[in-house]
Amino acid sequence: MVPGIMPLSCCRASGAMPKKDEDAKKPASEAAPDRHWKLQVFYLCFYGFMTQIRPGESFITPYLLGPDKNFTQAEVTNVITPVLTYSYMAMLVPIFLLTDYLCYKPVLVLQSLSHISIWLLLVLGTSVLAMQLMEFFYGITMAARIAYSSYIFSLVAPSRYQRMASYSRSAVLLGVFTSSVLGQLCISLGDVSFLTLNYVSLGFVSFGLILTLFLKRPRRSLFFNRPSGAMDGAAPTETDKMAGGDGGRGTKGWRDMALCRMLREVGALAKQPQLRLWSLWWVFNSAGYYLMLYYVQILWNEIYPATNNHRVYNGGVDAASTLLGAVASFAAGYLKIRWKLWSELVIGMVTAFQAGLLLLMNTTSNIWLCYAAYVLFRGSYQFLVPIAIFQIATSLSKELCALIFGVNTFFATVLKTIITIIVADKRGLGLSVHPQFYVYFGYFTLLAVTYLLAAVGVGIRYSRHKQPGELALGKEPCQVPAEVPPAQEQKLDAGAVRA
Repeated sequence: MVPGIMPLSCCRASGAMPKKDEDAKKPASEAAPDRHWKLQVFYLCFYGFMTQIRPGESFITPYLLGPDKNFTQAEVTNVITPVLTYSYMAMLVPIFLLTDYLCYKPVLVLQSLSHISIWLLLVLGTSVLAMQLMEFFYGITMAARIAYSSYIFSLVAPSRYQRMASYSRSAVLLGVFTSSVLGQLCISLGDVSFLTLNYVSLGFVSFGLILTLFLKRPRRSLFFNRPSGAMDGAAPTETDKMAGGDGGRGTKGWRDMALCRMLREVGALAKQPQLRLWSLWWVFNSAGYYLMLYYVQILWNEIYPATNNHRVYNGGVDAASTLLGAVASFAAGYLKIRWKLWSELVIGMVTAFQAGLLLLMNTTSNIWLCYAAYVLFRGSYQFLVPIAIFQIATSLSKELCALIFGVNTFFATVLKTIITIIVADKRGLGLSVHPQFYVYFGYFTLLAVTYLLAAVGVGIRYSRHKQPGELALGKEPCQVPAEVPPAQEQKLDAGAVRA
C-alpha cells in the first residue's frame, strides 16, 4: 500500500455479466488456457517477492549516522530525508500516467534502475548531495509501486481480480518480512557490517532488474491502451461508455476527454458521506503515518545511539511490524459492524490510540518500549487500510476506483510535503526529531478529537431520526454488487503497506 499502491481488487468490474454468459462472451485473451496466465502470475509474484529483498533498507539511518558515512543527525533529519517527500510528490502523477500509457513494464524497469542507483549512492556516495540524490531515487521507486500493484490486473480476467490481488500482496509482504529478518540475522549473528549489507542489497536489486527484463509487456491497460470492446466481445468499460457507449468508436475522444469527465464524476461521488469520510482518513492519516515512518529510525538512534551494530534491531522490528500489519489486515476482513453508524467512532478510537503511541515513542528512554509502540502503530494503521479500501471501492468501477485512490494519494502527498517543509526542512522550522514527534502527536490528537466529535454527531442524528423497528442507519453504505460472491466480501485486500 503505496502510498503509491492503488489496490483494485475490491473494485467492481464495470459491465460484468452473469456467470452463465461469461464464458460465451469472454475475449480471446481471457479464454486462454489456465496454464498460461497462471505461469505469468506466478512469475510476477516471484518478482514481487525478490524485489523486496533489500536487507540493508532497515539500517540506512544508522549507516548514515555511523562511522561509514558520519553525517550529523541534523543533516540527516533536516537536509537529506525531506528530499524523499519532495521527490515522491513530484514523481507521483507523471509515473501514474506513464505506468498506464507505457503498459507497466517500462516503469518497472525504471523502478529497478532507481533501486540500483539508491544502493550505488549508499555505497559510493560521500557527500550530502549524493545522499539527497539517493532520496530522490527512493521517491521514484515509491511512486513506481503503482506499476506492480496494477500490472497483475492486465493478466487476468476481472473474475480473478480478488484472488490475484491477494497473491501479489502476499508475495510483497513475504518479501518485506524475509528481507527484514535476513538483515537482522546478518547484523546480529553474522557479524556483517552495514556497508557489507548494502553490497548484498545491491546484488539483490541488480538481480531484480534482470527479473524485470523477462516480464511480459501487456498490450492493454486501464486508461490509455484498451482493446475495442465490440471487437473482442468484452463488456464496455467506464471509459468506453464515456467515449460513446461502444468500444469501437471515439477512442481518440476518450483519450482527450474521459479522464476529465471521470475526475468530475469523482467530485460528484465525494458527496457520499462514507466515501468522503474514508477518503479523508486516507489523506490525513496516511500523511501522518508516512512522516512517522520516514523519521522513526532517527528517533531510535536518538534514544539508543548504539555503538555496537549487534545491538541495532531495526530489521527485527520491521519484520515484527510487517507481520502484525498482515495479521491486522486479515483480521479486518472479518470485522462486521454497521459502518454507516460506527465508522467515525472506530476511526477516532484507532487514531487516539495512535496519538498515545506517538507520545510514548517520543517520551520513553527505553528503546524496547519505543520499538513496541512502533509495531503497534503500524499494525493499527494497517488494520484500517483494508476497511477503507472496501468502503471506498466496493461499488465503483475499476477506472473510478483507480482515480479515487490516485487522487487520495496525491492529496496525502501534498499534505505530507507541506508538513515537511514547515516542520522538518532546514528552510522551515528545521526541528530535531523529538520536537517533530511532538508535532505528529498533536496532529493525530487533533484528528482523533475531530473524528470522535463527528461520531457524537452521528450518534445524535441516529437517535433522533431512528424509526421504530427500522435500522436504516445500520445498513452497509456500499452494498456488494450482485456479481461479487458473498464469500469475497470478507476477503479484503491487505492494502498499501509500505516496505
